[in-house]
Amino acid sequence: MPAPKKNGVQTVWFQNPPVIVATATIVGSKEGQGPLGHTFDKVVEDGYYGEKTWEKGERRMLAEVMNTAIQRANLQPQNIDYLLAGDLLNQIISANFTARDLGIPFLGLYGACSTMYEGLALAGMLIDGGFAENVLVGVSSHQSTAERQYRYPTEQGVQRPLYAQRTVTGAAAAVISRQGNGPVITHATVGRVIDLGQGDPMDMGAAMAPAAADTIARHLMDTGRQPEYYDLYITGDLGTYGRELAVKLLQQKGYDLSSRFSDCGVLIFSPEQDTHAGGSGCACSGVVTCGYLIQEIRAGRLKRMLGVGTGALLSQISCQQGETVPGIAHGVVIEGR
Repeated sequence: MPAPKKNGVQTVWFQNPPVIVATATIVGSKEGQGPLGHTFDKVVEDGYYGEKTWEKGERRMLAEVMNTAIQRANLQPQNIDYLLAGDLLNQIISANFTARDLGIPFLGLYGACSTMYEGLALAGMLIDGGFAENVLVGVSSHQSTAERQYRYPTEQGVQRPLYAQRTVTGAAAAVISRQGNGPVITHATVGRVIDLGQGDPMDMGAAMAPAAADTIARHLMDTGRQPEYYDLYITGDLGTYGRELAVKLLQQKGYDLSSRFSDCGVLIFSPEQDTHAGGSGCACSGVVTCGYLIQEIRAGRLKRMLGVGTGALLSQISCQQGETVPGIAHGVVIEGR
């Protein structure tokens, strides 16, 4: 017998759609100066956020949004069944140490920049499966911590190519519950790891675009829905060039989504901010989704969206050994009520 909540090959549907009851966001100064600056809860001018290191500053941001989301849901940490969180640092230390302080049963996630949507998908499964009443999902990233881990010492000031993206400094959290008021999660499409041989660690948009196109096409095939069903298709952080590539790949598959396809990495910065191809990082899709997009759904300006978190599954070791950059993309349907 097929799994009763499996919809096609890679998609699941939720019989009792989990509710996004509360969200919280915090960003750095450059993100706050961008076109979505007014949609974030807090803008931090100091990259250290009052701490001694950038890593501790990132951890403070993550802890703050998690506590804020819990408070907005009128809950206490002990009311949260599971914490699902991750970041870009080795061994997801931002999430690990924050989980230590919160004391909530913890499942650490690493999906690179797709982690927010991976968390939303898993939260939906836990709740609709009857295993949880409330799940907290959170992510963080930081330009200065990620840059020196994945690329070059920050102090070196290495010039980046124009197709590179800037890691978003910030953190986002969402409380997903079995009942309550807010947008609902109705479907999730778990992505496959796709690698078409792109090996430049600076060009993550090109590495992730094939996975994004694969997941979107698979979701439409699994559900039997027409492209017009969704008001918006939005990827996590393909950036300017990655978005263009994903649109072309989808056209080759028979889907023309160009008029309703956007990207969080494109939206969060303006061209005048000189971030080259746009934003990236776990916080990129995290803050745009938990800030701007959820606000648009709550206001009724957006009814149905397929959000697709995208991640480049590389490490500094794999790059040094000449490996290519595999991509992953997880899709989650969020609808207003």
